[in-house]
Amino acid sequence: MEFRINKTLTIALTLSVGLLAGSFAGADDDYREVREGSRHSRSQAAAKTPESALYKQECSSCHHLYQSWLLPARSWQAIIDDSDKHFGDDLALDDATRKELLNYLKANSSEKTSTKWAQKITSSSEGMTPKRIMDVPWIKKEHREVGANVFKRAGIGSASNCVACHTKAVEGNYDEDFIKIPRK
Repeated sequence: MEFRINKTLTIALTLSVGLLAGSFAGADDDYREVREGSRHSRSQAAAKTPESALYKQECSSCHHLYQSWLLPARSWQAIIDDSDKHFGDDLALDDATRKELLNYLKANSSEKTSTKWAQKITSSSEGMTPKRIMDVPWIKKEHREVGANVFKRAGIGSASNCVACHTKAVEGNYDEDFIKIPRK
């Protein structure tokens, strides 16, 4: 009788361990699938920014062409209104160019874009008019672990040089999986 109980227990334990191992393996596969799926979704959504030849022509000659959804409409309004003193430079925009740029930027601002990133930018900057992307509270929070000295590295230069660390910023993808911080 004792032999039958031990044999039954052994079989039960073996089956239990096998089932648990299978569950853990399946759970790991599910986790990987969800994680990769969400990363893929963020990347695809972020990359869908309408292009403007005028915006590219006027703004990418001096700096990275920031996606319009990185700021709310009121911020773009303030930047265009102050284009004669744009961070120390006079952009010398005529009225027609200023109007066309503003229409594009407002139509594609953070409030008009459905990505999670744009929504976080909009909600975190409510009641504010940040003129610098690094002044958006959510973006500032995302960079809280990056020391001021890091932004001063020769390979970066300043906090406004997104493409120095965000390897897919040109595509509108600022996902953490595509960050490489220059050491020098």
